[in-house]
Amino acid sequence: MKKYLAELVGTFILVLFGCGTAVVAGDKVGILGIAFAFGFALIAAAYGIGPISGCHINPAVSLGVWAAGRMKTAEMLGYWVGQFIGGILAAWVLSILVSGVGGGYNIGVSGLGQDGWGAGYQGGYSMGSAIVFEFVATFIFLVVILGSTQKSAPSGFAGLAIGITLVVIHIFGIHITGVSVNPARSLGPALLVGGKALAQVWLFLVVPSMGGLVAGLLFRSHTLEAD
Repeated sequence: MKKYLAELVGTFILVLFGCGTAVVAGDKVGILGIAFAFGFALIAAAYGIGPISGCHINPAVSLGVWAAGRMKTAEMLGYWVGQFIGGILAAWVLSILVSGVGGGYNIGVSGLGQDGWGAGYQGGYSMGSAIVFEFVATFIFLVVILGSTQKSAPSGFAGLAIGITLVVIHIFGIHITGVSVNPARSLGPALLVGGKALAQVWLFLVVPSMGGLVAGLLFRSHTLEAD
């Protein structure tokens, strides 16, 4: 239970500070600022709760770790519960914060940093582009995570490597999908925003999970696992 609570807290940190920066300060800090907010939040969580749960804070990561043979099914499901609750709570807290802005805040119009694609969203990229980006980006993310946390990897540096990778993924992909690579990060804001965000959230639940699964299987087969 301590691990599941840690995953809740870690996911809360990631979603609150990442999506919060996009919503509250995105027009001031731009893509780089948002990217660093997500990456630094992950690094902070990694060193805060990593010793307890390993700091997956992402259902796609837990699925990849499970596929690699590094965790049991029941434990993975417990991680998922904590992660999704953490993401939803963070979106809820963010909605309370932005509601206090002068002149009011319309969540349905201005959003909560939700992911998406198509006309009217960021660069207007197609669903096909969104699928390819989310799969490839999550696959690369999991390769870094599984590679930097295997037994032969240098100890103590995994959190930094993983956080930097998340920064780069955001710099590249914010204009494509807003960047998910994390179903819990996507579900929380989509549930509260509703409408198109909720209608499109399936992609950010399914595709990152598939990217994580494929990466995990490559490590399980020792294709990418160090000897």
